[in-house]
Amino acid sequence: MEVLRLVLVDDYRMVTEAMASRLSASPDLWVAGCSQTDDPRLPEIVRWLRPDIVLIDVEPLGFAVGEVLGRIKSAWPAVHIVVVSADTDVAHAVEAARAGADAWVSKNQGADHLEDVIRGVARGHSVFPPEMLGEVLRTLRDDVRSAQESTSLLDTLSPRELDVLTSMAKGKRARQIAAELMISADTVRTHTRSIFGKLEVHSRIEAVSVAWAAGLRPADAPGPPAAAATNGPEAT
Repeated sequence: MEVLRLVLVDDYRMVTEAMASRLSASPDLWVAGCSQTDDPRLPEIVRWLRPDIVLIDVEPLGFAVGEVLGRIKSAWPAVHIVVVSADTDVAHAVEAARAGADAWVSKNQGADHLEDVIRGVARGHSVFPPEMLGEVLRTLRDDVRSAQESTSLLDTLSPRELDVLTSMAKGKRARQIAAELMISADTVRTHTRSIFGKLEVHSRIEAVSVAWAAGLRPADAPGPPAAAATNGPEAT
């Protein structure tokens, strides 16, 4: 019998202990460890324990769910993630799916259903509540379409423009880009204006957003760009 290694992540110790006790009663499930959602060591715990499944309550996280689940997946890419939560916000479910969650289980469901989901996810299945599934699928399809369109736009950039955009994605300013690429600041501004025109954007932040959507994510980039932006090519 294949035994599935589980890690439980919940802010309430009583809930975690009750769930661990219930799941451990099944001979094919083994709770290898527990953690809290805000524990900075969570990725390290996951990397060390190498679980098959992480069960996590994302309700305290809100829209930070994507960031936390992303760290879990980065720590142990082979892990499957099952969200167990009373959160009914479909936008949070969408963020979880984007970050690699395989299932979303309401706390209103029974333990037997949760065990079925765990075993199904281990076999490669995905489970989201019917009332959330439609929006999750529509958003993920839109993400794919945007990525395809963004990739096509990046193909219009020259090699030097792509170098400048990559530096932008790393958070570099115009003067830093000029020094790094050994070109003048005026040349950087010229390339930046050309990038804006080809990508059909009006600011650095929009250009970097297109780059991220197309998969251009340098290893030392600071992270996805914020929503706000400063219009026009940067001069500093």
